[in-house]
Amino acid sequence: MRNATKLSTAVLAAGALTLGLTACGSDKDSASDTSGPLVVAASPVPHAEILDYVKDNLAKKAGLDLEVKEFTDYVTPNTATEDGSVGANYFQNQPYLDDFNKKNGTHIVPVVTVHLEPLGLYSSKVKSADDLKSGATIAVPNDSVNEARALKLLAANGIITLKDGVGNEATPADIAKNPKDLKFKELEAAQTPRSLEDVDAAVINGNYAIEADLSPADDALVLESAKDNPYGNFLAVKEGNEDDPRVKKLAELLTSPEVKKFIEDKYKGSVIPSF
Repeated sequence: MRNATKLSTAVLAAGALTLGLTACGSDKDSASDTSGPLVVAASPVPHAEILDYVKDNLAKKAGLDLEVKEFTDYVTPNTATEDGSVGANYFQNQPYLDDFNKKNGTHIVPVVTVHLEPLGLYSSKVKSADDLKSGATIAVPNDSVNEARALKLLAANGIITLKDGVGNEATPADIAKNPKDLKFKELEAAQTPRSLEDVDAAVINGNYAIEADLSPADDALVLESAKDNPYGNFLAVKEGNEDDPRVKKLAELLTSPEVKKFIEDKYKGSVIPSF
């Protein structure tokens, strides 16, 4: 059952100033009032679905009052956590968070890693990565971490070669060898599935692939390996709120055998438990 509150990016942006002005003067924001519900910002799929399962099946017995708010972008969940308008978020991985904190002066920290969404290369035009033609256009996420991750995926599968020592800020300028002279179209991560009819292939984050009715396990031309993968998604809070009893309780529930079975049964390899 879906009980989460869906908030559009436009509505969130319109309310951001008000939230910023009121957070400092409020004693009752969701981060500071540990007697109220724990409000968690999450991407719709699979994060909010996993939280909804916890809310509907585990939270009441554990004495946790949980509220889920869905966000469709990769920025607002962190800014809302920073300003206290939500108490936690669940949508991101460590390289992305490190980059976000550095660039925005935020103080978000991980609490517990829950799952991995393998990044994949998809196409509506070819059946295999080997079938990509010379000069083909590949859409990739335009945020620095996911773009680097996309390029590493292509490199790991022999499609391109990256320069030695390239890290989590790689861009197409760091490609050393590009045998098929591939072109790269940089798009917001959420837009990559919609680009499939306009490009030859697209590297798509797992959550957005699932939302677009793509199965990473079945439809991806190439897919990230789960082994030693640093991109596990975790529950996160503003630094200093790690010991909030509500957060600790949610962390326990998110890494419970019941949640592991839910993830495995529902997503069938498209989302992989990391605990």
